[in-house]
Amino acid sequence: MPSQHFSHPISALQQIAHDILDWAKKGGASNCETAVSDGFGQNVTIRQGEVETIEYNRDKGLSVTVYIGQRCGHASTSDFSKKAVSDTVTAALSIAKYTAEDNCAGLADVDLLAHDFPDLDLYFPWDLSIEQAIELAQTCEAAALKVDKRITNSEGAGISLSESQFIYANSFNFMGGYATSRHSTSCSVIAKHNDAMQRDYWYSVARNSRDLESVESIGRKAGTRSLGRLGARKIATCEVPVLFEAPIASGLIGHFVSAVSGGNLYRKSSFLLDSIGKSVFPSNIQILELPHLKKGLASSIFDNEGVITSRRKVVENGMVQGYFLSSYSARKLGLIATGNAGGNHNLILDNGASLEFSALLKQMDRGLLVTELLGHGINLVTGDYSRGAAGYWVENGEIAYAVEEVTIAGNLRNMFLGISAVGSDVVVRGSKQCGSLLIDHMTVAGI
Repeated sequence: MPSQHFSHPISALQQIAHDILDWAKKGGASNCETAVSDGFGQNVTIRQGEVETIEYNRDKGLSVTVYIGQRCGHASTSDFSKKAVSDTVTAALSIAKYTAEDNCAGLADVDLLAHDFPDLDLYFPWDLSIEQAIELAQTCEAAALKVDKRITNSEGAGISLSESQFIYANSFNFMGGYATSRHSTSCSVIAKHNDAMQRDYWYSVARNSRDLESVESIGRKAGTRSLGRLGARKIATCEVPVLFEAPIASGLIGHFVSAVSGGNLYRKSSFLLDSIGKSVFPSNIQILELPHLKKGLASSIFDNEGVITSRRKVVENGMVQGYFLSSYSARKLGLIATGNAGGNHNLILDNGASLEFSALLKQMDRGLLVTELLGHGINLVTGDYSRGAAGYWVENGEIAYAVEEVTIAGNLRNMFLGISAVGSDVVVRGSKQCGSLLIDHMTVAGI
């Protein structure tokens, strides 16, 4: 059952959505859609054993999109009073009267809307007092500081909980919504040796607080990772294999998603235009979208337009099988919406033969293990990729020493095709899941 912590019962959100649709119709809208949400969060951070911040937030809001023929107007508010909601609908109607017609505008096709709403176990309230959160954060930080006497400082440890509920409704008699939760624990510490200092961190995210990694484990990993970066060196420019550690490897999948998402495709601002049926990854790579995973961080029965989501193969045997399309982008491209208005749902990359991390190092033999990326040097139009990086130099399949102040560069098209191994060390923190990824060669710019 939804937590009593919410400001409004779900029935109140449903009534607001119903009123919005009714007022929009009376105001002359041919169609309307609305999303109404309510949520709260609590965040506690400590540093050096002392409380640094205690934050508690309540958020609510609604958005209204109306269509007068194929003219569209949008407005939003955080005020749930009847007058404010009515005024928001009026504002959206007024905007729609002055916008240009767009033959791709409109609600999602009615035959694509979801009808059944099975429970995906996305809501797990965490009745955590401030005192309990402080104790957990202190335990987490203490575990990091105990790793080694060279862990001399802390950027803090934090415990965060978040719960929300929403209703989406439109003029096609669609109304659906549910409650969700997302909780996290994090720790960041600083290691010092002589005059050199290095920082690293670790964190865990889950729907259910019971599925979070223990605070002791998070602290130890943060401390161990910071310690391992002491003595970091610069290296000479070279072209070598590059291994992206699992927590950042999912970012590469994110670049693929952006390149085959509707907005970039219909604007022709992607290096993967017309890629359906073409090989973008090696033939052993599969990418599945699994929107109905129980407790999944990106699970959903329907997308932001009410379109039903479904299991699908986005990449099969290295070839692209589908894009990520909202109703609008699908119409612009002459295709059908894929249930991805608002983003992707639980993408899982697999190559059929995932390796343990030590085996990945052995296969790489000599090259760069990247554990941190800096900057945003990605050009989706050309696929060019260039980012600052830090990590470890690997020699003879073993980590030799820490590396800092390097830039890794390549082209995403070549990088995707150059995935030579995938790790089994999956870290689930968001909507994209994969183990560490070994790219056969990239340019590493150093001294």
